[in-house]
Amino acid sequence: MQFNNLDAAVFLRDYWQKKPLLIKNPWESWKNPLDPDELAGLGCDEDVEARLITLSADTWSMEHGPVPEARFGQLGKKPYSLLVQAVDHYVPDVAALIEPFRFIPNWRVDDVMVSYATDGGGVGPHFDQYDVFLIQGLGRRRWQVGGLCDDNSELLPHDDLRLLANFVATDEWVLEPGDILYVPPRIAHNGVAIGDDCMTYSIGFRAPARSELLTHWSEHLVDTLGDDDRYTDPDLVMQANPGEISADAIADLHKMVTDSLLDRAAFARWFGEYSSTPKYPDVDWRPEDPIGLEELREYLTDEEPLWRNPASRFSFVRPSATSLLLFVDGQCFDCTGDMMALAESLCAHERVRIESRLIASDDVMELIATLFNQGSVAFDPDE
Repeated sequence: MQFNNLDAAVFLRDYWQKKPLLIKNPWESWKNPLDPDELAGLGCDEDVEARLITLSADTWSMEHGPVPEARFGQLGKKPYSLLVQAVDHYVPDVAALIEPFRFIPNWRVDDVMVSYATDGGGVGPHFDQYDVFLIQGLGRRRWQVGGLCDDNSELLPHDDLRLLANFVATDEWVLEPGDILYVPPRIAHNGVAIGDDCMTYSIGFRAPARSELLTHWSEHLVDTLGDDDRYTDPDLVMQANPGEISADAIADLHKMVTDSLLDRAAFARWFGEYSSTPKYPDVDWRPEDPIGLEELREYLTDEEPLWRNPASRFSFVRPSATSLLLFVDGQCFDCTGDMMALAESLCAHERVRIESRLIASDDVMELIATLFNQGSVAFDPDE
């Protein structure tokens, strides 16, 4: 799927992380990519993250999946929403929804959550800490947006849901199939289904918190340091008061900490690995049979394209003009020469055809074989 009337540069300049935007059906040809019954099937799968949110007499309730199939028949006319996370990992047509939004860097993309709601169903007024594009897939939904929220915004008492206690709408739209609503971080919003069979595709983007970065980066550093790396003071002199921690000692101790924290090259490698770790790292996407270089060459010589696994994360850092660090599913690959062209293509496109000159390169073939055998690429998009 592609857009036919969305100017990405204008959107980034005027709206991204600034204000909401209603985008009226910008697709060349909109087609709802997932049937409600298929979504319900995923919601019943014990390996898929799902939630069922119901509203009864102004009381919100949430149940974690897997949702028993019989549960849907018990809901009757009660408004409800089924939310299934990371549907792009399992349904190629849903994964394809991300491609038109690739004007936003890969490392920022989280997943596509899909919701199905009956008449009056929703998740209540709330705010998120990340950007989201809300694509109306089927049916209609009334969206309201409000003001900017923060940690001090009053919430309703609830064990599972973070619902705003005082939501005041400033704008309101009814979205039809193919329409998109962009909502920046911390903007209050509330969506309610109008009629049954309402499906919404939420493309969410990651925004690491400062505390998260500090925690994980420092933990990584600690794991790399040896026990012999200690404070020393061979030039120690007598002090007037032994109770004083001298300015020189503080400076040396501070330098011990900051020298490691401020290593930009080490941080870039760590962040590439950290940010490319799969959303669900315990899921095993490896093929049943590993591929060897000769078999791989046969496939590629027959012009079979490589497809990225929708559940995989690809990004790269360019430390110099002659080298590139490719990050795939938490792994770092040092690339030079022809490997750089391959790495850039894999990061830019969901499907890549390998040039004949690259097929002749053992380094390129070994990289592709590694990615194939760890489940990050395949020759069949449905594998």
